[in-house]
This record gives sequence, C-alpha cells and structure tokens, in this order.
Amino acid sequence: MTSEITLFVNPTAGRGRGAHAALPAASALRAAGFSVRTVLGENAADALARAREAVAGGTGALVAVGGDGMANLALQAVAGTRTPFGLVAAGTGNDFARALGLPMGDPAAAGRLIAESLGTGRLRDVDLGRVNGTWFGTVLASGFDSRVNDRGNRMRLPVGRFKYDVAMLAELAAFRPFPYRVTLDDGETREIEATLVAVGNGSSYGGGMRICPGADLDDGLFDITVVGDCTRATLLKIFPRVYRGTHVDHPVVSVFRAARVELLAEGITAYADGEPLGPLPLTAECIPAAVRVALP
Repeated sequence: MTSEITLFVNPTAGRGRGAHAALPAASALRAAGFSVRTVLGENAADALARAREAVAGGTGALVAVGGDGMANLALQAVAGTRTPFGLVAAGTGNDFARALGLPMGDPAAAGRLIAESLGTGRLRDVDLGRVNGTWFGTVLASGFDSRVNDRGNRMRLPVGRFKYDVAMLAELAAFRPFPYRVTLDDGETREIEATLVAVGNGSSYGGGMRICPGADLDDGLFDITVVGDCTRATLLKIFPRVYRGTHVDHPVVSVFRAARVELLAEGITAYADGEPLGPLPLTAECIPAAVRVALP
C-alpha cells in the first residue's frame, strides 16, 4: 500500500466543522508517516471525479471528512474496489460513523485510528446497499420520512435542522398512509398500506434514529422496517421510541430481512444516507463486503 492518503473534504459539513476537522485529522495521519493529499472539488460532481481519479491512481486510502452526505459521495468512488475507506465524522447526523463504531466529534482521534488501522492492516470488509449503481451505507428511507425530507429541502426558512421539525409538523397535518407493493428476494409480493418502509444496511438515520435497530453491516442482508397503516396519534406515540429502537415491538411495525427488495409506491421519493435517490419504484440490493473500512 502506498503511503499517500487522499483526504476527501466537505468544508461546509456540520456548518463548517468539516473544514476545521480536516486539519487535526491530516496532522494525525502525517504524524504516523503518511503523506496527505486533500481533494475538495468545485462541486459534488467535480469532487467525486477527483476522488475517483485518486482511487484509480492507487491512493493508499480515501478518507472522507464530513457527514453522511460526504461519506455517501466517497462511497461512490471507493465501493467495489480494494482501496481502504476512512471516515472522519464531522457532520450533523454521522450515522455511518455511528454504525461503524467510529469516533464522532474528535477528528484527531479519528485520524489516529485510521493511521493505526492502515499501518497494521487491521481493516474490515462491510456490506453496502446499491440502487441502480448508486451505493449507500446506512438506510434507504421511503414514505413519511422521505416526504419530510422533500418538504424540508424545498423550504428556505427556517435554516438548519429546525426546518425539518417544521416540515414534519406540516407532513403530520397532511398525514396518510401510502399503498405499497413490496417484493423481497424475488418472492411473494406484498401489497400493503404503510406509513413508511425503511431499508437498513446500517441501523440508524437522522442522527441516531434507530429505525432498523437489528441491521448488521456484515450479514449480507437488509433489515426492512415497515410501519403499517396507523393513525396520526399512533405515529406520534411510536416516533419517540425510534431513538431506542423499541418501536419494532409495536403491533403496527413489521421487520423483514432480505438481500434484495423491490419497492413500488406512487408519489414517493427514496432517500439513502440522507441523499435523494429518485422516485419509486426501485430495487435495492445488499452487496456483501463491498467496501474495506479502517476501523477501531
């Protein structure tokens, strides 16, 4: 492995925390004997092109500095290769870092961990989800939660995470379940009324909401959480339990496991790692050992 590491940085992640996190992470890598090259890019497409060039050119590792969006972008460059992937969590949600057991809010510690992992060869192959060639690490969201994302993304005010709270209240006012057609592993098709369907490679989204609490990055399977037809009052009762993962015990919630899932519903946009994938229908596949990760 070459000693040159590519640092893939989102300077705006976490309201500027990405730029601040890059410096101590790079210092820790250099102190361990690695040379560090930083990739920024003029926009997401340019940054991804530069990251892919680095991977194709034989970089020793691609280390993303930012949140789940930056991790997702980096995965598009490194998934399916043998180039190690590192993550310095410096975003708002950091759910992929949480799933991997990585430090959050301590970029120097993350840099030291990555340096030690690369130096000793202590790496781990983990699963990723894939939809039409696009990779994701955590959760594919569809239904009520993705409608909240849609509405929040259209809002100019308020700013920050608070606008998604406002968007949630607005979606609750218009709340209704959606007719879904769900097919698991080319098996029987289920036609159901559902509030949301979440496809989990990792267990959480939205900054620690454990929507798929049993999801395992190493088992080659998704955990699919279906919140069925319920009232607004029931949804409000279930929602706080998502942070503990105990919502899956509620009678309106079902959990399935599969390596492949087809989702069809009208008027629903899917999001994965918080990034828009596009409208349903779509097919998601769990790809075993799709990325090699630097871990504790």
